Amino acid sequence: MMILITGGSASGKSALAEKAAATLATGPAAYIATMQVLDDESRQRVKRHRAMRSGRGFETLESPLALPGGTAITRYNTALLECVSNLLANRIYSGGQTPQTAALSITREVGKLAGRLPNIVIVTNDIFSDGGGYSPETSAYLAALGQINRSLARRADLVVEVVRGIPVYLKGEGGLPL
Repeated sequence: MMILITGGSASGKSALAEKAAATLATGPAAYIATMQVLDDESRQRVKRHRAMRSGRGFETLESPLALPGGTAITRYNTALLECVSNLLANRIYSGGQTPQTAALSITREVGKLAGRLPNIVIVTNDIFSDGGGYSPETSAYLAALGQINRSLARRADLVVEVVRGIPVYLKGEGGLPL
């Protein structure tokens, strides 16, 4: 099962994704963390997220630039990828990829990852409602994230948008397996 969970900042999407992944997992679940820890704010956010998933059976795989591949990931039956928007920004701003190249490679890599696992829960951000007037660099990032999100939504069995803590089911029957 492939589940895509989207929402705005602090919407509750991470908590919902963690609950879904923990419910699907029949053993240790991989938590694929994409955030680059660059300052105190990001360190606090990582600390808060680790506390949220403490005792829930997750093994954290720090993956700010590259998704885990090969057979190592197959020891898990469920993975939680948190989050696509960070991975894209990391590839563009730290990895030197163009937004278009990064979008294509991320979509391809997530597809490979989904093909190796029975269950994958993917978190992404909805940052498209803020208006306009962005720099060309920001517009290119937004276009690339939109491309990834559309591609993953087409492939996903279930797509959920979290709005103020409330899951809104956009695709898939029966809701989350919680």
